[in-house]
Amino acid sequence: FIEHYRFLIRRLFRVMIPGRVVAVHCKDLPKYANKHGAAGLIDFPGMIIQAYEAEGFVYHSRVTIWKCPVTERERTNNNGLLHKTATRDRSQLRQGMADFIIAFRKPGVDGLMSSEPVTIGDGTTGFNEYCGDLDPRETIAHPSPFARKAKDGMRESVRIWQRYAEPVWWDINQTRVLNYKLGRDENDEKHICPLQLDVIHRCLQLWSNPGDVVLSPFAGIGSEGYEAILMGRKFVGIELKESYYRQAIKNLQKAEQETKQASLFQHSSEHDAAEMEAEISSFVGDKRVDGVTIDEYADL
Repeated sequence: FIEHYRFLIRRLFRVMIPGRVVAVHCKDLPKYANKHGAAGLIDFPGMIIQAYEAEGFVYHSRVTIWKCPVTERERTNNNGLLHKTATRDRSQLRQGMADFIIAFRKPGVDGLMSSEPVTIGDGTTGFNEYCGDLDPRETIAHPSPFARKAKDGMRESVRIWQRYAEPVWWDINQTRVLNYKLGRDENDEKHICPLQLDVIHRCLQLWSNPGDVVLSPFAGIGSEGYEAILMGRKFVGIELKESYYRQAIKNLQKAEQETKQASLFQHSSEHDAAEMEAEISSFVGDKRVDGVTIDEYADL
């Protein structure tokens, strides 16, 4: 796998903008006693890091995405997560397996800056919207008592960045995924695991600009493309499995349609507001139209 993957990494390095980021979603892989001789874990993220570094990328960042161990136990019935193992032999116990986003950066042409920096607006705005279950603008709740709390008067962008900068993303909506079952066929593999759209949203928000081209060499059912289009990016995806490819096309078309509808409603709303403002500005003093005052009309 790594030998084939390195063939792709070389091409990723070639097409990447200097200073920009490749974000890889991965996790440890389980070893099974009947297959590998002993139960344990394979450090798959470590293998990926070595492969990217060998092709010129810089290991840039790692985010741990919290996953519920009870859900994993229900899905896999793994001996290391069963409570009955605690009563029999605690040496077999292990923790649940988290997901990871590992980020790699293509070195910039000159210094740390990208040749096309990722900014918002004029470059001074920062973050203006939060993606996650617990918006820091609405709550200071945090699972760790040692977390630095947001201060009164702190800029919204700083509050958001404090959450995004954490090494563990614990507030990702685990259920916000595309419907992968529509893309399955009778000979399907067992490994399909759609990536949470919130994770994709954050990565695109952190490391891409509106209008950028987002590339996914393992497009699957098009989750990265779906979110990219909704966020005003363009998308190029590659997928070998035909049933996933067909479903990805449908998901991308759905995203395009949702984007067009949102744009239409926004235009309509702006048009209605402009019309109302023009009508209100034509009123004089306490003049009434059909018995409604200017203030009452504005409220309506």
